[in-house]
Amino acid sequence: MAYARVWIPDVEEVWKSAELTKDYRQGDGVLQLQLEDGKELEYKLDPKTNNLPHLRNPDILVGENDLTALSYLHEPAVLHNLKVRFIDSKLIYTYCGIVLVAINPYETLPIYGTDIINAYSGQNMGDMDPHIFAVAEEAYKQMARDERNQSIIVSGESGAGKTVSAKYAMRYFATVSGSASEANVEEKVLASNPIMESIGNAKTTRNDNSSRFGKYIEIGFDKKYHIIGANMRTYLLEKSRVVFQVRNNSKAKEMNGLCMFCADDFHYTKQGRNPVIDGVDDAKEMSTTRNAFTLLGVNESYQLGLFQILASILHLGNVEVKDRDSDSSIILPNNGHLSVFCELMGVTYQDMSHWLCHKKLKTATETYIKPIPKLQAINARDALAKHIYAKLFNWIVDHVNKALHSTGKQHSFIGVLDIYGFETFEINSFEQFCINYANEKLQQQFNMHVFKLEQEEYMKEQIPWTLIDFYDNQPCINLIEAKMGILDLLDEECKMPKGSDDSWAQKLYNTHLKTCALFEKPRMSNKAFIIQHFADKVEYQCDGFLEKNKDTVNEEQIHVLKASKFDLLVELFQDEEKATSPTGAALATGGRTRLSVKPNKNKAGQASKEHKKTVGLQFRNSLQLLMETLNATTPHYVRCIKPNDYKYAFTFDPKRAVQQLRACGVLETIRISAAGFPSRWTYQEFFSRYRVLMKQKDVLTDKKMTCKNVLEKLVQDPDKYQFGKTKIFFRAGQVAYLEKLRADKLRAACIRIQKTIRCWLARKKYLRMKHAATTIQRYVRGYQARCLAKFLRRTRAAIIIQKYQRMYVQRTCYKRKQAAALVMQCILRAYMARQLYKLLREHKAIIIQKMVRGWLARQWFKRTLEAIVYLQCCVRRMRAKRELKKLKIEARSVEHFKKLNIGMENKIMQLQRRVDDQNKENRVISERLNSLEVSHAAESERLRVELTRLRGAEEDAKNNANKVTSLLEELERLRKDLQNTRKEKKAIEDWAQTYQDEMEKMISELKEQNHLLKNEKNDLNRLIQEQSQQWTEKMQRALKEETQQLENDLNEERSRYQNLLTEHLRLEEKYDDLKEEITLAVNVPKPGHRRTDSTHSSNESEYTYNSEYAESEEGTRGGEDVSKAILDMSLFLKLQKRVSELEQEKQSLQNELDRREEQFQRARARDDEEHKKARSAELEYESLKRQELESENKKLKHDLNEMRQSLRGSAEAGSAAPGSPAYTVLLDQLNASNEELEVRKEEVMGVSELSGNLYSGSELILQFKIATMTEPLPYIEDVQKLTDAKEISQAYMGLKETNRTVCLVICSLCLCRLLESQLQAQRRSHENEVEVLRGELQSVKEENNRQQQLLAQNLQLPPEARIEASLQHEITRLTNENLELHSDDPKEYKAYRISMLRRMVDLMEQLEKQDKTVRKLKKQLKVFAKKINDLEGGQMDVSPGQTADEPVHPVNIPRREKDFQGMLEYKKEDELKLVKNLILELKPRGVAVNLIPGLPAYILFMCLRHADYINDDQKVRSLLTSAINSIKKILKKRGDDFETVSFWLSNTCRFLHCLKQYSGDEQFMKHNTPKQNDHCLSNFDLAEYRQVLSDLAIQIYQQLIKCMENILQPMIVSGMLEHETIQGVSGKEIFYLIQNKMYNVSQLEEWLRDKNLMTCGAKETLEPLIQAAQLLQVKKKTDEDAEAICSMCNGLSTAQIVKVLNLYTPVNAFEERVSVLFIRTIQTRLRDRKESPQLLMDTKLIYPVTFPFNPSSLALETIQIPGSLNVGFLTRV
Repeated sequence: MAYARVWIPDVEEVWKSAELTKDYRQGDGVLQLQLEDGKELEYKLDPKTNNLPHLRNPDILVGENDLTALSYLHEPAVLHNLKVRFIDSKLIYTYCGIVLVAINPYETLPIYGTDIINAYSGQNMGDMDPHIFAVAEEAYKQMARDERNQSIIVSGESGAGKTVSAKYAMRYFATVSGSASEANVEEKVLASNPIMESIGNAKTTRNDNSSRFGKYIEIGFDKKYHIIGANMRTYLLEKSRVVFQVRNNSKAKEMNGLCMFCADDFHYTKQGRNPVIDGVDDAKEMSTTRNAFTLLGVNESYQLGLFQILASILHLGNVEVKDRDSDSSIILPNNGHLSVFCELMGVTYQDMSHWLCHKKLKTATETYIKPIPKLQAINARDALAKHIYAKLFNWIVDHVNKALHSTGKQHSFIGVLDIYGFETFEINSFEQFCINYANEKLQQQFNMHVFKLEQEEYMKEQIPWTLIDFYDNQPCINLIEAKMGILDLLDEECKMPKGSDDSWAQKLYNTHLKTCALFEKPRMSNKAFIIQHFADKVEYQCDGFLEKNKDTVNEEQIHVLKASKFDLLVELFQDEEKATSPTGAALATGGRTRLSVKPNKNKAGQASKEHKKTVGLQFRNSLQLLMETLNATTPHYVRCIKPNDYKYAFTFDPKRAVQQLRACGVLETIRISAAGFPSRWTYQEFFSRYRVLMKQKDVLTDKKMTCKNVLEKLVQDPDKYQFGKTKIFFRAGQVAYLEKLRADKLRAACIRIQKTIRCWLARKKYLRMKHAATTIQRYVRGYQARCLAKFLRRTRAAIIIQKYQRMYVQRTCYKRKQAAALVMQCILRAYMARQLYKLLREHKAIIIQKMVRGWLARQWFKRTLEAIVYLQCCVRRMRAKRELKKLKIEARSVEHFKKLNIGMENKIMQLQRRVDDQNKENRVISERLNSLEVSHAAESERLRVELTRLRGAEEDAKNNANKVTSLLEELERLRKDLQNTRKEKKAIEDWAQTYQDEMEKMISELKEQNHLLKNEKNDLNRLIQEQSQQWTEKMQRALKEETQQLENDLNEERSRYQNLLTEHLRLEEKYDDLKEEITLAVNVPKPGHRRTDSTHSSNESEYTYNSEYAESEEGTRGGEDVSKAILDMSLFLKLQKRVSELEQEKQSLQNELDRREEQFQRARARDDEEHKKARSAELEYESLKRQELESENKKLKHDLNEMRQSLRGSAEAGSAAPGSPAYTVLLDQLNASNEELEVRKEEVMGVSELSGNLYSGSELILQFKIATMTEPLPYIEDVQKLTDAKEISQAYMGLKETNRTVCLVICSLCLCRLLESQLQAQRRSHENEVEVLRGELQSVKEENNRQQQLLAQNLQLPPEARIEASLQHEITRLTNENLELHSDDPKEYKAYRISMLRRMVDLMEQLEKQDKTVRKLKKQLKVFAKKINDLEGGQMDVSPGQTADEPVHPVNIPRREKDFQGMLEYKKEDELKLVKNLILELKPRGVAVNLIPGLPAYILFMCLRHADYINDDQKVRSLLTSAINSIKKILKKRGDDFETVSFWLSNTCRFLHCLKQYSGDEQFMKHNTPKQNDHCLSNFDLAEYRQVLSDLAIQIYQQLIKCMENILQPMIVSGMLEHETIQGVSGKEIFYLIQNKMYNVSQLEEWLRDKNLMTCGAKETLEPLIQAAQLLQVKKKTDEDAEAICSMCNGLSTAQIVKVLNLYTPVNAFEERVSVLFIRTIQTRLRDRKESPQLLMDTKLIYPVTFPFNPSSLALETIQIPGSLNVGFLTRV
């Protein structure tokens, strides 16, 4: 496929990316490719294999942190992914399945801190980015989970970063686990790193800190997985580096640290010629090493001893050996370096110098001392130095192990293997051979674990698995360690007396050159051999192999050292059986070199046998032990990659990287990890671990079947696991998933146990508290009852005493007053007689005096009036003269000002003309530039199109040329093929016939299969369509529910906002009321000048413009109100913010009020419970009394019946006639008794009414019984039949006694109830007083906080705003206090109101002073603005031909138009008249009934248009403010009038729509005509006023709804109940009401459907009523009825349904009440409903309203204004 990206091999970059430019067809031998640099390339395919190049992964997968996640798994993809992460993202770690690939950055990175360790702690391996900490965490977690030892194998080439990776892994364990004791074991483990690096690492050409020995550190853990100790094993210290280094190499770091300033003075340290490592501070490293020694318990003296031995080794290397002759050598006497060596080591100079140049030979009988030549002496010196260093190295390892040894029992361990990597140098010797041999073993172990053992495990367990071929390096290992291998031949040659490196090399050639393909011989050398290792071919030089394998040291030199006086040196060379490791095992397995010299004679045989082991044999045994250790643990692999050979930071060499990738098995790891099962459990382990996830029924006797059944339930995907014979195999991540399920199950079980225990404890505590509370209540109630009885007795006694005492005092006082009154009457009557005489005498004189004094007063008044008028005239004349003088001066000053500024006007005009000319030139230039840009863009586009076309033509021509060539070649090839085809035609025809028959048979089979597949396809398509349809319906349903929820939220928000507007309107009305009251209190009229308040009501004086008071008030305020009216609306807009703040405060107060109400409700509920208890006790008492009375009543009835029977029997004898005297007397007595009973009955009824509604039921029963007992008529009829006077008298007395007893019982009961109600009332009053005091305290606190907030806010305001804010706050505070006092105490309120009025007078005086100052400044500002406008107008209107002295008249262009522009002009002083005639006095039924709908709104808008046209912002603001305030006033005055409210709602909406339609906004101009668009406002943006008008319209709508409710609500009940019934319905009352309600509601529903109002929400409001009526009609017995009721009554809440069923009463005896069981069934079925507990519907709910934009098609210029509106002062413009 064309444009596909592929990888092709490359010499420099190994793999290079390219892109196909031509489609590949089967059989093509060449691919047309284009490299990334644009170069075209023809890539030839291999004709043998014809393999296509590797495809490249998509860009979205490049940079994945796990190589197994790549779509295409091959070598170039892996190499490119590592390169992108390393170079572009600076990421050095990448997962490759279970292997972590680490690339050495050669730079210190900040990714190993404690915070990073804490981040990786507890995380799964794949949850975070790849890191060495993730591998360490995985090993630590598996050790704790599986209880199995772990190993981390860090491998790679030298310089790849193995040591650093191992060090960071150990640091992670030390940080995460911590030690179990206070010995800080983790710090000691970390401290061993610098010590081992200082004595075992060195600088090489490939690595600045290369490990020259191998080490395996076992970190021990206890049962709590804390570090308790560690143990270290070392392998093959490279001792040769002590005495010899190649160029650019160095010695051990410790020696470099000792000779920081004199490294070139010693032979052993100057051979590498580069002792300094860049970026490494030797002094700091030395200090770190010494601190580590101290931490591990090596004291200062031992440290100095170590440095002393190292220094002696350096001096030993400087000892010069000279030739004495050809077979002997000598060391000159007094050699300085040898003297220093002997002094430091504590040995004699003569012995050491002698045995350095001689050796001892032993035979069976004699011992010879033989001199040695110079070369052998130098080798012996170097061998001694290496041996001393090796002994020192082993001693340090022993002490490190002792320091890390733990006394406790080790439960498990994690081993970290840090061993030398694969090495190849220019000269490779015995050390490199052993190192590469160890890496071969490690690579084999890796292969065995990752590949071979994995596959063998699958095969053994019979898991379906495809075998994977992998590289097996077992042949290379056999070449080295098998019988007759390299090591065997080397050991055999070492045993030969005259064995040499040359003879050993010849043996190798003869044995392996022709038999092993991995062994080669160099062409130019006979002393070297080549081995094909897993990583690369390595050439080894045979020189020194035998010597290094033997590792011999002169015994006499060892004896000299053992005889030293230096204690540490003697300790180094002590017997091997004493120098054991801390674990008790001999150190033979640690890679130690065994010597051939042993001073212990008793164990000479054993020692000689031990010393016969060569270095190679010991190393092989150590490797074998290491492999056994690694195989016994769970390994974790870290593959370190060396990016380049030059140690450049973040530099990637693809050649070097791909060599290591091919060698370390990364690609095979990817393949097997992607397809394998890394986790596995035996069936018993799985059952034991995950038993908690199984149910009891899942547990079978067969553990295997149990595990299978449970796992199929837990993991749904069967590909995630496989069942083997003895184990269960899991894919990656499945064990973590099962662990999560297990942890969740255990957590749920713990929670359930906790819940049960806590429930038991809480119940026990509750029962104890309940018992204690019951006991306390019993004693308290007893005490209260005793106190109450005592109080009642004392109260009764006190009342009796008070009665008699008061009677005596009143009688005595009455007698005194009677005597005094008689005396006073006598004296007063005498005095009145004398006064009458005097009055008649003096009456005439008084009349004369009155007339004279009246005439004198009138004369004085006339003279005074004339004088006042004269004085007024004089004063007014003087003021007029002063005003005239002032105007003249002002006129002269203005003319002078104009003369002075004539020249300035000319200059301004010239500058203005120049500015206009420049603007014109700029405009012309910009237009020209725009035209040029447009033409240039068009030309560029045309040229670009032409260029594209030419390129396409050129490409077509090239393709055609290529096609012609290819077609010619194809034609020639076809001709040749035609010849061959003709020859083969006959044979093919025969074969074709046979093939055709077979194909026909195959086609028939395929057709059958195709038919089956089509059927399956159709089934699947049908299933998919059904699922898609279900999903579509589900999504539509969810979308509909979400839309409905959003609409509900919007309606709730709108309702909340409109409720706030209602509250705001109410506050405004209260504010206006208070303002009017304050105005009335301040402007108290004087007598004779203004009418008093007694002639008007408050409402008339406030709203009626026709009254004298209103007119006089408007007249006196005059211009001040006109100027203030302009600022009212701006002040209103400013106060909107304050209103929002007040609303927030209101919300907080509302919350506090809700909280108080909740407290009150709780207290009330508590009182109700107590009251119910008391009531229940009283009801029980009453029922008891009622039973007694009923029994007495029955008894009395029985006696009366017997008496009636006896009377009837005696009546037959006729002993007493109806007219007899005895009969008459008895009848009178009975009538009197009945009247007395009636009186008592009325008294009882009155007392029962006083006792309240709580006992109405029992009172009715008692009254019914009394009425039953006191029926007079049957008794009279029976009495008329009585004959025996004695029996009649007995019946009369019994009836009288019975009635008296009943009355006494009832009176005592009523008295008890009355007393109890008084006590309850006293208690409630006391609680109310306490609650009031608490509320007052809370209000005082809130007022204090509010005062502080206002004070802080006022301090931040400017002085003017501060005064205004303080005044507003003072008004609010006084208003609140006014309302509170008025509600509390009228007298106190009156006094407080007087003081408030005085304070308000002072405040108003201050405000008037400020207003006067503001008016004065505004007048001055207007004068100056007018002058400036006149000057500007004069300058702008001067034509070029006019002179400056000519007068200039401004031209008003719109006034010259003859056509009406839809504007109305009015004067400023006519604004009040306009508002008065158009709003305040306009009546909907009178004038406005014949007007155009919305005419007042149109008139106001046309006036507003003219104010906008002349750009008079003050006039616009004043008109809008006056109109809005006037509408509010008329609505406040006539708010109960439905027609007025609806009329102004219509006009307000129309005015709002006009403001929107002519605002100039595009969204409101869509339906306008061009003429209407010309009428849009041009100067002002009235968006804020539109919002005010919208709020006003919402307020009017809410007021309209209230009016409609007040009108309709009285008619609804009667309309619902009194409508005629449906035909055929029974006349019973309950069904009559039901059918009427149903009929009326159905009529409402039909009306909504006819008016298309079903979707407005009204039907949902009626739904509960319909369902309630249906609920009363349906059956209410069986479960099917309950199910029908639950499905039918979805609009009713559970509480409402239960309430209706409880209150349902049948109309006849054939029906039954709803059973309690049926109601409980309903409650059970409706239990899961989520609904509000509201029982009754909210009848005061006001739905939110929106006014959609409704533009008017009426043109403004066509509107005619009728004369009935009295707005003739308006002028059409």
